[in-house]
Amino acid sequence: MSRPPQPIHNPGQQLIPRGVQCIENQQPALKALPLGIRQKSILATCNYEARRRGIKKLMLVSDAKKACPELVVVDGEDLTPFRDASKRLSALLRAASWNGKVERLGLDEIFLDVTDMVAYNTELLNRDTLAQSFFCLSRDDPEKGFAYDASVVSGCCVRGDTQLALEQENPFLYTRLLLASHLASRLRLQMEEHEGFTSSCGIATNKLLAKLAGAVHKPRNQTTLLTTDITSFMDPHPLRAVPGIGAKTTHLLESFLTTTTTTTSTTPPAKPPSLTVGAVRTHPRITPSSLATLLPIPSTLAHTIWALLHGVDDTPVQPARTIPTQISIEDTYSSSKPLLTTPDLHRELHKLTASLLRRMHTDLAGDPPPPPAKPRWLAYPRTLRLTTRPRQEPGKPYNHRASRSAPLPRFVFEATTSRDQRAQRLVNEIVLPLLYKLNSAPLTSPGGARVWNIGLINVCVTNMADGFGGGDGSSTGSSSNGGRDIATMFQRQEDVLREFTAYDDEDDINDQDIHTHTHTKEIPHDDETTMKMTTDITNHPTSEENHQSTAHSPRQEKPATTTTTTTTITHNKPPSNSTSSPFPAPSTTDDDNEWDDDDEYDDDQDASRDGVMELCPLCGHLLPRFALAAHDRFHAANVDDV
Repeated sequence: MSRPPQPIHNPGQQLIPRGVQCIENQQPALKALPLGIRQKSILATCNYEARRRGIKKLMLVSDAKKACPELVVVDGEDLTPFRDASKRLSALLRAASWNGKVERLGLDEIFLDVTDMVAYNTELLNRDTLAQSFFCLSRDDPEKGFAYDASVVSGCCVRGDTQLALEQENPFLYTRLLLASHLASRLRLQMEEHEGFTSSCGIATNKLLAKLAGAVHKPRNQTTLLTTDITSFMDPHPLRAVPGIGAKTTHLLESFLTTTTTTTSTTPPAKPPSLTVGAVRTHPRITPSSLATLLPIPSTLAHTIWALLHGVDDTPVQPARTIPTQISIEDTYSSSKPLLTTPDLHRELHKLTASLLRRMHTDLAGDPPPPPAKPRWLAYPRTLRLTTRPRQEPGKPYNHRASRSAPLPRFVFEATTSRDQRAQRLVNEIVLPLLYKLNSAPLTSPGGARVWNIGLINVCVTNMADGFGGGDGSSTGSSSNGGRDIATMFQRQEDVLREFTAYDDEDDINDQDIHTHTHTKEIPHDDETTMKMTTDITNHPTSEENHQSTAHSPRQEKPATTTTTTTTITHNKPPSNSTSSPFPAPSTTDDDNEWDDDDEYDDDQDASRDGVMELCPLCGHLLPRFALAAHDRFHAANVDDV
């Protein structure tokens, strides 16, 4: 039986800077000591000094202390320092990228697609003076860059005699990998100089190979993988180490290969310590079709696994999202750490909610402007979701999670009160009512005490809406992340309102009574910033005036007046006596993901297509439906028209 053809490699370049030393940077004295980061009863991670002494990730803390009594254990329950460091490193690499294809994987791994930068600099190479080459970091500024030696690869390289072979077989691809290695070295140097973090890096033609190559020379070096070395590089790797091949797939393939070997041999073979990529790839009975039958999986997924075995990965590097889709904080409670009494429950909810508000400020607030101003919110979550799960009891089936959602009140964005006060108010007004709907009353223990049966609590905010800064942190109101440009909306108001506007025949449009209204719309901001919009609009008659006008003169459509908009930013505190809130009461449904708001509209649908206009019952203004929610918030702010 002939072997299936090998998948074709796609020549692109990706880099993976790895390895964050956040705790060591905060406490330099720990750099020379074995250090472990504890979460619950396990080590979430450890430094290389600890690994040299036999400590591994995900070990029990008790076992790690026995193996290495001098191990220094630091509490890692609060991931805020790690997230902050990861955010700074991501921003540094995004600033260096031309195409924005910077994808973060976890807290300490980042993919970069630098194909465009490498292609641009390849055209600038002078073959006669390779040792005195210059790498341009900007298309617009020819002086922004660094000098490098384009005759050798920077850092380490996976090769035997293959470098010369690749140069002769595909000199263009070799040159691109060489240039990518020098760019990776430059970025790693900037990370160390500006942020104090060392890193390892892999340079290859796809994400799979770059990730595996980055682990070869850890913790402070880089590895370039040439295309002629891919097969020999992949074969020794354990199958479980290949991203995209999980534990279940590995177990099934291991069982299949062991059974196949036993049936063709009289002596049972010794089970290998781990199944390697080469053992699976070269097995005569492993093909894409047999993988689909064996696992069992769809044929498309079988071909994907077959490609991964050959080092082929067509997954593109996705541009990083500045705004996350959701932010959540979770904790679990076992029999050794039970959550029993109501005071314990309230204390834990307050801790999780305060941590959630801190995460929201870290991930959703823009870079702080010069004092005394405070950072503006890039996005506002509109939904809060609470998820719980009963404690797992031995011998009983697994308990699934249950969730409830409610609109997130806007007071969580205010800076006039402390974070703890906002967290406590959020717990009392929103979280606790949701919890009581999810969980029955406390159970009666054998001792007569009332206890709760909760094994997990997750507090999450989702359903993001763009803030003033837009999705990319700019202040232009860009719609790249689903937002709308309010200036464009006002400019198009004439077209939107044309068919709904009527005037008296006896009155010339230029003689109509035009009044200027000053609308001050409060928008929740951590810096107490309000937007004041001064707009020249036609004064709408009251219902009585409208009735009289209709009775005494016929009506016909005329062109609407031109609307001009002037926007100014002022720093005013919101009124403290406001009792009306634009956010409805907590939802009584079990829907986790939907925002129950009749005024919500499809972000992809143009505002002018709504075709439905409604009168405000308070002031009588005729407004498009999509603008009613904002208009209601204007009235709720208790600001009188000028």
